[in-house]
Amino acid sequence: MISVFDLFSVGIGPSSSHTVGPMRAARTFVAGLKADGLLAGTARVRAELFGSLGATGHGHGSDRAVLLGLAGEAPESVDTDAVDARITRIRAERRLGLLDAHEVDFDVDRDLVLHRRRSLPFHPNGMTFVAYDDAGVEVRVRTYYSVGGGFVVDEAAAGADRIKPDSTRVRYPFLTGAQLLGVTASTGLSISGVMLANELSWRGEGEVRAGLLEIWRVMRECVERGCSRDGVLPGGLRVRRRAAELRRSLETESDPADALRAMDWVTLFAL
Repeated sequence: MISVFDLFSVGIGPSSSHTVGPMRAARTFVAGLKADGLLAGTARVRAELFGSLGATGHGHGSDRAVLLGLAGEAPESVDTDAVDARITRIRAERRLGLLDAHEVDFDVDRDLVLHRRRSLPFHPNGMTFVAYDDAGVEVRVRTYYSVGGGFVVDEAAAGADRIKPDSTRVRYPFLTGAQLLGVTASTGLSISGVMLANELSWRGEGEVRAGLLEIWRVMRECVERGCSRDGVLPGGLRVRRRAAELRRSLETESDPADALRAMDWVTLFAL
């Protein structure tokens, strides 16, 4: 079974595997340096992205995500309004505060490399991070893979045979829609009631409800943000924002008698 919080996770866009994963990997790397007492002796770091990350990283913001992760930002809490200014400052000053605490020299053009035609063995979304001391000697090297959904594994856990599913026993297990309907018939519970009972296998009801409300708050903010901003989407692809223009059109030109008018609003919210 999969928790609702594995399906609906808050994170910076546009891609869970190409943006959220690299940010988490970079943050994990520098957090490991700190935990092992190596951060203070680090004078420089280098990040290399391979395979799909290297080929499409600029369009998906993978390079920016790595910089933010090295700076200690987490995908679920990063201030997206401050990202552009922060990245611009790192590029201009050629300095990066690891975990926002220990500053090192960092030349983006030299120390962040996207390999368009090279891949690592276990997965297309591979990354390698290296930390150096003042003498240029490697302090630590780590390789990570962004395996989808924002999940990251290191090379010790790489390979399909080592990525294990969650084995938590839930109250009402099912594998098919028919089995789920059978559970509702035998228990008298609604589908949402069955899912809540299963979620309680991982955490308390108060935590479940609070977590869902937080996800809903972020969803609403995303919709409101998109409906109020013109211009282009972040990233190098120059994709035009469409939601705000569509909202204005629906508010001024829609026919109230149109049976599909509600679907136009659903499309707007999806954008």
